[in-house]
Amino acid sequence: MPASAILIAGTTSDAGKSMVVAGLCRALARRGISVAPFKAQNMSNNSAVTADGGEIGRAQALQAEACGLAPSTLFNPVLLKPGSDHRSQVVVRGRVSGTITAADYHERRSHLRSVVADALDDLRDTYDVVLCEGAGSAAEVNLRDSDIANMGLAEAADIPVLIVGDIDRGGVLAHFLGTLAALGTDDQTRVAGFIVNKFRGDLSLLRPGLDWVEETTGRVVLGVVPFLTDLWIDTEDGLGVTPGATVGRPQPPAGSRWLDVAAIRLPRVSNSTDVEALAMEPGVRVRWVDNPADVSAADFVVIPGSKSTVADLAWLRERGLDVAIADAHSDGAVIFGICGGFQMLSHRIDDAVESQHPGGPVSGLDLLPVDIEFSSSKTVQSLEGPVRLFEGNMTVQGYEIHHGQVRRNDAEPLHAVAGAPEGARRGNVYGSHIHGLFANDEWRRVFLRGALSARVPGFIVADDTCVASERMRQLDVIADAVEQALDVDAIVEMASSAPRFGPTLRLARGEEPAE
Repeated sequence: MPASAILIAGTTSDAGKSMVVAGLCRALARRGISVAPFKAQNMSNNSAVTADGGEIGRAQALQAEACGLAPSTLFNPVLLKPGSDHRSQVVVRGRVSGTITAADYHERRSHLRSVVADALDDLRDTYDVVLCEGAGSAAEVNLRDSDIANMGLAEAADIPVLIVGDIDRGGVLAHFLGTLAALGTDDQTRVAGFIVNKFRGDLSLLRPGLDWVEETTGRVVLGVVPFLTDLWIDTEDGLGVTPGATVGRPQPPAGSRWLDVAAIRLPRVSNSTDVEALAMEPGVRVRWVDNPADVSAADFVVIPGSKSTVADLAWLRERGLDVAIADAHSDGAVIFGICGGFQMLSHRIDDAVESQHPGGPVSGLDLLPVDIEFSSSKTVQSLEGPVRLFEGNMTVQGYEIHHGQVRRNDAEPLHAVAGAPEGARRGNVYGSHIHGLFANDEWRRVFLRGALSARVPGFIVADDTCVASERMRQLDVIADAVEQALDVDAIVEMASSAPRFGPTLRLARGEEPAE
């Protein structure tokens, strides 16, 4: 008999499905239950690398960490990585499987049903409970016929559904009712209940509304999860990375000076989570910026990864950010490019693969004597090994995801990884294709001290900041909130029950009013 499974769907995107699943994963794992996450289809440029060199969404990697598991392509068998408003790269079971338009993908999704079904079956054969996360809204009726992530998944796997709503946006009660009513009769019978998320205020004032939802729909509201202000790790996608936003909750400096970090908010930013480890350091203020004035005033400028390097480089120039970066460099600020950001710092970029730029090679920012050429094959690998940075030796973990390859590097290498030179350095400009470097505590401390001590003499790097501990602390905060707010035992029981709930609403589309 397959393991228990349940789908955590949402009324909208960003309703908090990923957070609720992560919290439930952690809560069940702490009880000693064998649990795994699953998201049939994700759309995000924030990805993680599995041990076998595959890609999955970072949210599923975080959920796996909450379960005490290593990332696996089973947890997210279909990943879409948008390269523009119209085209996305499709990653199937961790491997690139072409680039298509939204209309093309709508046709192709039906052919991915078996991929999704096989992955979920494998998980249900291995774990006691599988917590599935939906994508976007459960009521995307225009896509229902080819759906593989929401009600289509629930139907195919014959599992119940819980719907999460974001009350902070307003209108959550109507969202619950409207989402249920928009579903066909068969889909409605799979909806077991609702979860209110991101609540701030007096619960007694909300209670009459929850009672109304239960009376109107005949389904239980399983609880109200509070708005958790200290959660900011592993943002699902660029939607949560807004210009002017400060990353995390800056802690007071250990010395006499703050370190001001400007992270360029590229339109197609990828793996934006790279800067989160910096934001965990006391006295480090990390801001997402798209304004030249903010860049010019920074001590440390980070150009993160991009899913479309050439297009984002053109955007950067249109906004005058190239001049601001050059001015900051001349003023002694440290400039660091990660993956696509590293490529932008180069002398020349030849991309006939990702952007298929019609004009041939384009000039980079020319702050590093490096030439980049894009390859049709994609480098996807996790890394772990000894590193020598400045005068220090340490062990680091990281990962690479990129088509662009270094064809000429006349700069000093940033560091040596397992004895091989990697990245580039010239003066106060640094670049690397490796994501996750700043999450390595010793590497981060050595870099900050070696690269920024002269620029910000009053800034002191703390000796005890531990990124892994902070990540787990935040996961435990989510789990604690979920345990306190929701009836976790009832959710586990629902996951093992026959997914038949009711009644159906009179507004069910295409159906006669229920008697």
